[in-house]
Amino acid sequence: MSLLAIKDLSLTIGETEILHTIDLSMQKGEIVAITGESGSGKSITALAVMGLLPRGSAPRGEVLLDGTDILQTTEPDLCKMRGNTMGMVFQEPMTALNPVQTIGDQVAETILIHEKTTKTAARKRAAAMLQRVGLKVAPTRYPHELSGGQRQRVVIAMAIALRPKLLIADEPTTALDVTTQSRILDLLRDLVREFHMGLLLITHDLAVVADIADKIVVMQKGRVVETGQTQALLANMEHPYTKALFEASTHAVCLPEATQSAPMLNVKNVHRDYPMARQTLLGPRPSFRALHDISFQINQGERVGLVGESGCGKSTLTRAILGLEDVQGGQITLDGEPVFTGKHPNLAVRRKMQVVFQDPYSSFNPRHRVDRLITEPFHLLETPPTGQARRDAMTKALEDVGLSSDDAGKYIHEFSGGQRQRIAIARALIIAPELIIFDEAVSALDVSVRAQVLDLIADLCRKRPLAYLFISHDLSVVRTVTDRVIVMQAGKIVEQGETETVFANPQHPYTQSLIAAAPQLPTLGMVV
Repeated sequence: MSLLAIKDLSLTIGETEILHTIDLSMQKGEIVAITGESGSGKSITALAVMGLLPRGSAPRGEVLLDGTDILQTTEPDLCKMRGNTMGMVFQEPMTALNPVQTIGDQVAETILIHEKTTKTAARKRAAAMLQRVGLKVAPTRYPHELSGGQRQRVVIAMAIALRPKLLIADEPTTALDVTTQSRILDLLRDLVREFHMGLLLITHDLAVVADIADKIVVMQKGRVVETGQTQALLANMEHPYTKALFEASTHAVCLPEATQSAPMLNVKNVHRDYPMARQTLLGPRPSFRALHDISFQINQGERVGLVGESGCGKSTLTRAILGLEDVQGGQITLDGEPVFTGKHPNLAVRRKMQVVFQDPYSSFNPRHRVDRLITEPFHLLETPPTGQARRDAMTKALEDVGLSSDDAGKYIHEFSGGQRQRIAIARALIIAPELIIFDEAVSALDVSVRAQVLDLIADLCRKRPLAYLFISHDLSVVRTVTDRVIVMQAGKIVEQGETETVFANPQHPYTQSLIAAAPQLPTLGMVV
C-alpha cells in the first residue's frame, strides 16, 4: 500500500476551479518533488494532504495517507495526525517560529501535545532532535539569534520530532544561500533514509530537486502535466511546459558589453564594528567586526556581483554604501564625494543611488497607488518635477520596465510577483541614478519570472548607462548578469575578478566550495 495516494483530487473555491483531477502516489522512503510556477497548485495540494484547506473549499476525490482519507477525517483527528503522522516545513522559518519562545521549548511543544510526558523529558528529547538536525547552538536561544539556515533546521526538528511517516517541505531552501541550501537538502535526504519516511518536496526550481528527488511531478494551472522518475523525466521531457521550466532554470541573459570605464564608486579599506553584550557586569563591552578592510571599485556602466553565505557581511556593506550606516575606518565615495558626512548620509550622493529589495511586496506601502510608490525617490531631488513633467517621468519609468501608464492608478496587491519587481525597478530608475543595488532581487521569483526580470535588466543596460551591484546567493544568476564578481567570507573579500574567470577557474577554496555547492541541471536530453 502506498504511503500517500491522491486520487482524482479536484478543488473548487467559490466559483473557481483550483485543482483538476490530481493523481499522485508515493511510497515510504521515497522523495517526490512537486514543481511548477506560482499558482500551479503545488502548495494547495500540500495543504489538502495536511487537511488545512481554506474555508469555503469544496474538495472532491481522495487523499489517502497510510490508508486514512484526509478529506473524510474530522478536525480533532487531523490535529492528532499533524506532527505525529505528518509534518510540514514551511518556506519562511522566521514566520513559522514563535519569537518569544526558545527554540528548545518550541520543539518540545510538539512532543508535549502528542505524548504524555514531562516537560523535562520533552526538553531533553527536543535538545537531542536539534542536535540530530545539525544545530550546534543551545536550546535556550531564540529564533532572532539564529541565521536563516539555523532557523530552517529548527523548523525541521519540530516537524520530525515524533518521526512522522510523511514530511512535506514547502520551498524549504528558497531564501538560503547555496552552501546552506546544499546542507539542508542533504539533511532532508539523510532523515528520509534514517526514519524511512516519505518526503514531499515543493519547489519552483528543477535544479534544486534534480539530485535529491526520486520522482518529479510537474504542475501547471492546477493540473499534473507530466510525472516520472527523475532521471527519465529530465532525460526525456515530453510536455512543453516542463521543457519551458527547464529552459528557464538554465536561462542565460545576453548582457551588452559595458562601454564606460571611468571610476564611480570607490570603497577603500572599510571596516565596521558592532558592539556586543558584556560578558560580566562591569567588564569591557566586546565588539564584533563585520567588515575587515574591504576595498573595491565599480566603474561607470559596470555590472558587479557580490556573493557569499549569510552572515558574510553583504548586508552590512550594502547599508554602508547607501549611507545608511557609518563605518569606523576607511572611506566610501561616489564620484569622489563621501556617501556619509558627519552623522548623516550625504544627500547629494544619496540621490545618485537606488536599491531594489528582495521582496517588493513588503517594501511597498499597500495603501498607496503605484503612481505614488514609484515617485517616492523624488524627495531626494532639490527640485522635484511637478505636473506634466512628473507624469511624464512616471510613464517613462513604467514603460521602461514593460508596464503601462494605466498601471499607475492600481494598488500593489493587483500585480503578480514579477510585476511587483518591475515596479520596484521602475521606482529605482525614476531619478536616473548612477548606481542601483539589487539586493537578492530575483531569489523569491519563479524561474520563468526570474528569467523575464533578468532579461529586463539586460535590456535596461542597452537603453541607459546602468551600473549596478547585484547581490545574490544564486551563482548561476550572478554569472550571467555581471561583468565582475566579488566573493565575501566572514567580512572579508577573499576573491574578485572578471565573472567568467572566477567561475571557470576559482582560486580561493571558499569560492570553489560555493561553486561546488550550487545546484546543477543536466544538459537537456542527457541522463543525470
